Amino acid sequence: MAIILIGGNSRRVGKTSVVAGIIANLPEYGWSAFEIAQHGHGMGSVDASASTGWAMSEETDRSGKSDTSRFQAAGAERAFWVRTEPNRLDQAMPAVQDKLAESKNAIVESNSVLQFLQPDLYLVVIDPAVHDSKTSAQKFLDRADAMIVHHRPSPAHEEWFTTLSKLKTGRPVFLITSPKYVTREIVEFVRKALSSQDAAGGR
Repeated sequence: MAIILIGGNSRRVGKTSVVAGIIANLPEYGWSAFEIAQHGHGMGSVDASASTGWAMSEETDRSGKSDTSRFQAAGAERAFWVRTEPNRLDQAMPAVQDKLAESKNAIVESNSVLQFLQPDLYLVVIDPAVHDSKTSAQKFLDRADAMIVHHRPSPAHEEWFTTLSKLKTGRPVFLITSPKYVTREIVEFVRKALSSQDAAGGR
């Protein structure tokens, strides 16, 4: 079983689109998809465990109206929405680990979960036009296996490439232009990484 992690430098940079694109282009892996969000609202009516500061629900809607529904519409076998209060992700992780153990392969939308998981592949989506970069993305950027960067020629774009150039060399940077978030090159990179993981005998 392989675990892919998709992070980003902020909200609304296309993480969900990347997750859905990978699921749609590599359906043979039988994905379970997870969206993990840390916030303090909207949990109480969904799961009794919300009283402890976290909640998890399984998506069954394939209409594509929500992020996890988009995962289902893209072809995920299962999709889960995990939300926690700030700094309480550790309390949700046992339940997340249980669902991961039931998965053929998993793809997770989150940066912060890197504190608790060692993924087989970690991709970071970067939009240079977004200035409120997540602390979690900055903290874990040097652990990324590849970066997916919105191609927006601008001084901010050049600043991000300066930052990336200071990181460990040898990791690819894939340029994307909305609305196409997953290119053939990204799909083949992921496929090759998963094939190498399979050849090595799994996790």
